[in-house]
Amino acid sequence: MPAFVTLSGRSVRLEPLSLAAVDDLVAAASEDRSTYAFTRVPAGREEMVSYVEAALAEQAGGRTMPFAIRWLHTDRVVGATRLMNLEYWQGPMPWPPGARGAVGEIPSVADIGYTWLAASAQGLGVNRESKFLLLSLAFETWNVHRITLKADVRNTRSRAAIEALGAQLDGVRRAETRGADDTVRDTAYYSILSSEWPAVRERMSQRLGLVVAA
Repeated sequence: MPAFVTLSGRSVRLEPLSLAAVDDLVAAASEDRSTYAFTRVPAGREEMVSYVEAALAEQAGGRTMPFAIRWLHTDRVVGATRLMNLEYWQGPMPWPPGARGAVGEIPSVADIGYTWLAASAQGLGVNRESKFLLLSLAFETWNVHRITLKADVRNTRSRAAIEALGAQLDGVRRAETRGADDTVRDTAYYSILSSEWPAVRERMSQRLGLVVAA
């Protein structure tokens, strides 16, 4: 499985998720929760412990890499995100069909998901820089072929943020899962391919003020 890392940017640091972050995550999730209508965010310490433990169990199996998001402006943990659904295409094809392949050292594709932020950290570039750090790791260190991002089709705010990254809409999977509001959810699927990353990287760098636009 890939080596776990801390990812540092100008205003955000993504730190390996651990039980030590539980109290900080509970505080972040306890702010105004009205923005979580379409996102399942743990409520209370018991749910947060279960959330972190489940993420760490998937990490141990080499299928996810979860992070706590630290906003350096306040030096507070303000949310969480992860690289998930890691697939490894190296080696022989798994058998029988549909079986999961063995875990390797470098993922071939991944999703970015389970991202949530405290209300006080929303709309301030924290999400954008977090995504930039995750995408940079995936495309420039792992050399993945594709990153997938998903959102409840009704979540116009999340979809707009994904589209602002430069991700392409692959389509909508109808009745894809149970929604955060206990309805049957349609899910919009987006992706960024390795061939598209240079343009996406330049666009994001300009928006983050990492380069001076010509």
